[in-house]
Amino acid sequence: MGAIWWLSSSPDTPGPPLPHPRDWAAHFTAYLALSFCLARATGRRGLALVVAAWFGALDEVHQAFVPGREAGPTDWVFDVLGAWVGAWLALRGRGRERPAPVPVLSDPSR
Repeated sequence: MGAIWWLSSSPDTPGPPLPHPRDWAAHFTAYLALSFCLARATGRRGLALVVAAWFGALDEVHQAFVPGREAGPTDWVFDVLGAWVGAWLALRGRGRERPAPVPVLSDPSR
């Protein structure tokens, strides 16, 4: 999240210019990576998707105030699509399993 925010704070991103539709591929890839990491860390696809989508919307608002940057709903759609694919890839083959509950040391049944 910090890397995405830092990159979107600059009027020019490092590397070659990214006109449409190449910038949409960059949005897709960045949010795929973010959601992949979130899903692997939490074990929950839905949570990863919601957090990444929320952050994508926040970052689009942020970019609207950065000179030289554009913000728009199409960029956010590609953020969400990338997040959905990233969350799916992170937990593919696991179905809808929940993470194992953490044992509580003060459990009276012990």
